[in-house]
Amino acid sequence: MCISGRSILLDLIDAIRGYLRRLTSVVRGWIAVLWIYLSVGWHFCQWRIPLCFRQSYLVERTHTGMKQTLLLIRHGQTFWNVEHRLPGQIPGVALNDTGRQQAARLADALTVIPISAIVSSPLERARDTAEIIAQPHKLEIQFEPDLMDIELGQWTGQSFDELSKNDPAWKAFVKDPTVGPDGVETFPQVQERAVAAVERWLKQESIGAYPAFVTHADIVKLLVAYYTGLEARRAGSFLIDNASVSLVELDPERRSRVLAISWSPQPGWLKPPIPELEKPNVEGQAEGEQKA
Repeated sequence: MCISGRSILLDLIDAIRGYLRRLTSVVRGWIAVLWIYLSVGWHFCQWRIPLCFRQSYLVERTHTGMKQTLLLIRHGQTFWNVEHRLPGQIPGVALNDTGRQQAARLADALTVIPISAIVSSPLERARDTAEIIAQPHKLEIQFEPDLMDIELGQWTGQSFDELSKNDPAWKAFVKDPTVGPDGVETFPQVQERAVAAVERWLKQESIGAYPAFVTHADIVKLLVAYYTGLEARRAGSFLIDNASVSLVELDPERRSRVLAISWSPQPGWLKPPIPELEKPNVEGQAEGEQKA
């Protein structure tokens, strides 16, 4: 009886230790993500403040050194996003009206940045977003298959709400995306191909100082994780909105810096402030209109 009771106690102690180890790992992970967001906010302020005082700041930076600022852009909204369905890599998932409006607002917000090249996933939702962003810059879109969304195999087209309720394999994958069933890409595999694709494009002389990569949420998460040093399995902690941009500054003289994560084009978030002009003579203007 004593031996049995002691065995139960030891099992209980082992279970508590295992739980505490898992809890510690989760807490450490969230602290790491929180620290990244705080650091990114500070870096963004350092990058944004000079822009407030000198509108030519961004253009000047293209002629100094070998700095590059990457724009990692997620596509606009689709009906599949609204329905919480997983599109994966299947073709034919286009932007809805809201998605096109989101992409247009983002394109307007990004006119202040001298985008030098646009590289897009060939999937329709990314391609359509890239076309809208490219218009003000009159740039030709170049396509990169390795920026396509994650391959989800058997889960493609399914509702992730239903999978989260009824599919243990899906729940296990969400918990640890470094391991997946046959036909499903893991986060490390996706990160490897996405990083390799970006680095290939950056080696081309024509890519310029402000290349934009239009892609998908998981791709943006994994690229941000790579440039911040976060483990690929924790990349799901980042929230990447539709038609948002994340900024990464690359400088050969120091470590890469993430300047923004999932910035959406709120009014004035990026454009330099415009000095208030002298108000027109309302009476004179009205009188002129009457005469006309």
